[in-house]
Amino acid sequence: MIDLEFPDGSRREYAEGSSARDVAAAISKSLEKRTILARLDGQLIDFDRPLPGSGKIELVGRNDPEALNVIRHDTAHILAQAVQELFPDTQVTIGPNVEDGFYYDFARDQPFSLDDLPRIENRMRAIVDRDDKIRREEVGRDQAIADFKAMGEIYKAQIIESIPAGETVTVYHQGDSWKDLCRGPHLPSTRHVGKGFKLTKLAGAYWRGDQNNQQLQRIYGTAWASEEDLAAYLTRIEEAERRDHRKLGTLMNLFHIQEEGRGMVFWHPKGWRLYRTLQNYVRRRMEAGGYDEVKTPQILDHSLWQKSGHWDKFGANMFVCTTEDGDTLAVKPMNCPGHIQIFNYGQRSYRELPLRMAEFDGLHRNESSGGLHGIMRVRGLAQDDAHIFCTPDQIEAEAKDFIAMLRLIYADLGVELHSVKLALRPDLRFGDDETWTTAEDTLERAANAAGVQVERLPNEGAFYGPKLEFHLRDAIGRTWQCGTLQLDYVLPERLDASYIGEDGTKHRPVMLHRAILGSLERFLGILLEHYAGALPMWLAPVQVMVATITSEADGYACSVLASLKAAGIRAEIDSRNEKINYKIREHSLVKTPVIAVVGRNEAQERTVALRRFGGQAQELLGLDEAVAILKRQGLAPDLIGD
Repeated sequence: MIDLEFPDGSRREYAEGSSARDVAAAISKSLEKRTILARLDGQLIDFDRPLPGSGKIELVGRNDPEALNVIRHDTAHILAQAVQELFPDTQVTIGPNVEDGFYYDFARDQPFSLDDLPRIENRMRAIVDRDDKIRREEVGRDQAIADFKAMGEIYKAQIIESIPAGETVTVYHQGDSWKDLCRGPHLPSTRHVGKGFKLTKLAGAYWRGDQNNQQLQRIYGTAWASEEDLAAYLTRIEEAERRDHRKLGTLMNLFHIQEEGRGMVFWHPKGWRLYRTLQNYVRRRMEAGGYDEVKTPQILDHSLWQKSGHWDKFGANMFVCTTEDGDTLAVKPMNCPGHIQIFNYGQRSYRELPLRMAEFDGLHRNESSGGLHGIMRVRGLAQDDAHIFCTPDQIEAEAKDFIAMLRLIYADLGVELHSVKLALRPDLRFGDDETWTTAEDTLERAANAAGVQVERLPNEGAFYGPKLEFHLRDAIGRTWQCGTLQLDYVLPERLDASYIGEDGTKHRPVMLHRAILGSLERFLGILLEHYAGALPMWLAPVQVMVATITSEADGYACSVLASLKAAGIRAEIDSRNEKINYKIREHSLVKTPVIAVVGRNEAQERTVALRRFGGQAQELLGLDEAVAILKRQGLAPDLIGD
């Protein structure tokens, strides 16, 4: 007999060889119908597989997050089965589930085309309708090699040959004539996959990721627990493509990136105006919070990075040069060692703590070319970076103040704080376990004191300390990790930072590494996508466009522009010999918040007709009144009321 414990704590005994289906059926037929997998002692297993022994059992339905991964993996198998039914000359290789979907790599002489995808999808739906049973089989390694070679599946045979001799491998059968090498688990039959899937694209791939090997053809797809979930996902993807910051950057003439400066951003006048507007806003918030801004060298001798530990950890991602004198220099990828040098310059007293040091200077990181993505992932960046040097007793208050500032800034920028995660000690780290335990517990207490509940993330901390990760949610439900607060006892020790305490002796400061936006480049990309380019007026690089109806109004339009600029409004003029409707359409496409239309009548009466982005109506106002209203509406949130 096997003894099973259920989630409610109850226990029951079942005959040896019983499956999870037997367990579910013994409870109720409706439960059996709702269940597709089981979890025994935390491990997913097939619904029809004989339970390997006693333990804690959970019956898993379609809505379980882990079930979705199995649905996606099964869909990959159904894709492979459909391809081989339609194109018998094809060999299968590997087909894992990935985020939001799956892919499968195929070896075939003739290339697939996009026109093949609908045909393959239709065959996949037919396989689902056939309700092919999925059956697990254990096979000896040598027998499995022989079986797959006999089938002409040389890639599968190579995979099995890499398994140690004498091992048993698992094969999953779908129906009577198709099978695949796989660890599982899988669903009871193809019907349980459902039809919430879609093939999305074709790509090339190398066997086992080695460019010296055979090139394969990869088919990507997405799969969901229901067709409704699939439709919602496809809508999100369509919306995300519409909001792509790279397209918006081109459309709005904000920036570009070119081959000669991969990972480096060429900011155009409007883009740089937007960049500085965001930077200056954050700078004012930080100054109000008691931060002093500094500037440290772009290039430092590698010996400093060795002392800090960054050389061993991040050396491969640094841009390095050697001088004619033989000195090895590195372009800084982060500011923290430089800030400690400023702290160390002269003798510090406990009376100076907490000391908050900020810097917006450029950083450079040698990211892999394959990982670069618009302005979201670049090699040249700046952060709203700051470091707080404090005593252990000041950590909680500083953390609370930081979290309050983060919430305020996110609210001003119109984004939502979604979740906070506590990244714990990684395997490769400096400092002893006692120090790490103290740092982790202190940071969690500080977060809780600020009213924040954290999710713990094992092995995700920095090499010098744990960190709080602040994740925001954008307009279409995506989450982004931007803000961070890291508690560091290690770098002050490694770089010999100290202050004179109240007792007259030297003490080590605690160092808090913090950022709210993180990379300004990345955050601007997020904001562009969040707002689909229609930025709040206070952020917009051009807040008001003065557009003339007739050349007779050109002189007045220039005086309107001068009045707007004198009020601090970012304004431009369009006096081209074009129809006004053409001008309005063009400036609406680039998301200009306000178009101030002027013609002969407006010039005579010293008025402007204001047309706001997204609206059809015009508001006719006197020039002075319009300037006063637009000035207030264009102010950054921290300046309103000043």
